Order: sequence, then C-alpha cells, then structure tokens
Amino acid sequence: GSALGGKDGLYKTLNKFVIGAMTVDEMKKYLSEGSLLIVGNREEAQKLAIENECAVLITGGFNCSEEIKALANKKKLPIMSCSYDTFTTATMINRAISENLIKKDIILVEDIMETNLAVLNANSTVGDARELVQSSKHGKLPVIDENNKVIGLVTLKDIAADAFDDESITNYMIKNPVTVGAKTSVAYAAHIMAWEGIELIPVIESKQLVGVISRQDVIKALQFANNQPQVGETMDDILLRGFKHTNTNSGIKFTGKIIPEMLNPIGTASWSALSMLMQTCGTLALNQKNHTNVAIDSFSIIFVKPIQVDSKVTINADFIDTSRGFSKVEIVIYSEKDQEPVAKALLSGKILRK
Repeated sequence: GSALGGKDGLYKTLNKFVIGAMTVDEMKKYLSEGSLLIVGNREEAQKLAIENECAVLITGGFNCSEEIKALANKKKLPIMSCSYDTFTTATMINRAISENLIKKDIILVEDIMETNLAVLNANSTVGDARELVQSSKHGKLPVIDENNKVIGLVTLKDIAADAFDDESITNYMIKNPVTVGAKTSVAYAAHIMAWEGIELIPVIESKQLVGVISRQDVIKALQFANNQPQVGETMDDILLRGFKHTNTNSGIKFTGKIIPEMLNPIGTASWSALSMLMQTCGTLALNQKNHTNVAIDSFSIIFVKPIQVDSKVTINADFIDTSRGFSKVEIVIYSEKDQEPVAKALLSGKILRK
C-alpha cells in the first residue's frame, strides 16, 4: 500500500479495525479515536472517519480527493490505499496480527541473558580467575580478546588444583566455546545445552560478547513459558483443537477426530500432519510429567497408515523408559472403529536439570 496523506501520523498506535460496510449514519457509532477504517472509494465515509480521529485504509487501489488529503494532513491522521479488496485486506491484517502474537509468545535469549558480566581476557592468569570466581559468585567465566570477541570459557573445574597463580588462563580455558545470538530462541538454546552437556553459553552480537545464559536461566524461562496463556493459535493448537486428553498410569490418552486441516490432496490424513500430531502428543506427555525443561532429542516414525477425514481416533502417549537425564515416549494412534493401530512413533527427550 501507499500513504496518500497524513504521513506525520504514521507513528500512531491503532486500537481497533473497523470495516465500513454500513451507511455513514450507522458507521459513526463504531468509530473512536485510534481506530482504522477499512473502506472503499466512499468519500463521505473517509471524511467522517478523519473527523472522528480515525485513520483510513482505502481498498481497491482507489485514490482520495484533495479535500480528504488536506484534512488528513491537518489532523495528522494517515490515509492509505492498497490494491486488495476489503475482504482480502481484512484477512491479511488478521493473519499478520495472529503471526505477531505468536512471535511475541516466543522467549528469546536476549530476554533472559545476564548482561552484568564478569569476564577474563587473554592476558589474565589463573590467580585472576580464582579471585574473580570468588568475588562474582559466577562458576564459569568467558574469556575475551582485545576486540571483545569470545575466545574461550573457563571454570574452576578446568583449572588443575596445583596450577600456579601466575600461569596464563589460556592454558586451561575451553577454546572456541559454543555461542548463541541474542535473537536465538530459548528453546533452541535449551536443546544445545542438553545435547552438548554445557551449563553456560556466551551470547554474541556482531561477534561481540553481550551477555551469557546459564542452565538455570533457561529452565526458569521454559517453566514460565509453559505456564503462560497463549494468545495466538499455532499449528499445534489447530491439530489438537478437537482432542480431549486424560491421564493414564503410563502417560496420556487423547481422543478426537481427524479434521480437514490435516488432509492431503487425495483426501486422507497427510503423513506430515500425523507426524506433527504424534510429536505434539508426546511432548505434552513429557510436560505432564513436569518435564517442562525438556529438549526433544529424537523423533522416529515406525509406520503410518491412511486415515479418512472425520475418523475418530485414540492416541496413547506412554512412557516406556525414564531416567535422570532421558525420557522415552511411545505414541500410537488407534482407529476407534476397529481399534487397529494406524500410526506409531517413538519420541526421546533430554531433561535439563539445575
């Protein structure tokens, strides 16, 4: 789209959207300050909106009169035009809002990282490291060079007990440690920590050290995210929309039906949709066991058979092995019609512990 007038007001925040699908007399009661009126080439409606402190989006690629542009400039209210029809425009806006709400729910590394850093440099000694660990209470310390670039990571465990205080810390540091960016999701960082078996990751931006995240930080963030209501609707939400679950002695049982969104072009449940459905059920089973701080390690499909739309199914997600660091869940989809298994998978997860 393009701005036709009122460009000085493009920074303003919108409170709601109104589609001008009624007469001007009826439209007025729906207009309030901070609204955006979506309307076609109806000049009287455009004028009414601006007079009521509303921005205007003209659909169909139409322009507006010079009078409307002057009024928009005077009140500093944007009046814009786009080439789509009203229905398509409203649909695109709703989709964009939904996507942004989902993205907003994602916790990033920058949201939880520690920026008050205790660091060592390439010229630091073992004595410096011991002293800094005691004073900062941080068990792990990044090592940086003169350009603030991370070159290593050191802990007291890495330093030999008989090491002299004047020895260089570079002799004991872990070189080229795993790092993440500030915009990395916490879930991805948790997977790296579980897979690599590390407890602290430096955070870099433009190759510069900007913070660190610890295993405790990640676990708290995952637990917080799990307890928050979700505003946007994700693919997992859509797949489980028609399912109900109950706890069993060995895991969780889901009952529901195959919805049209799961279908492939030939009219049966797609392999990818069933895979996602089983993975989601397995993950929920892990979360139900208070394993909110779990990183999925592997997901293996054993077999999948065709299932028709509206078929009622039962999904059993049962724990088959649980240890201190791992959990394995077997997921089986049964057809309620003949109680025959139609899909089976195995999910393995690594549990992050403080």
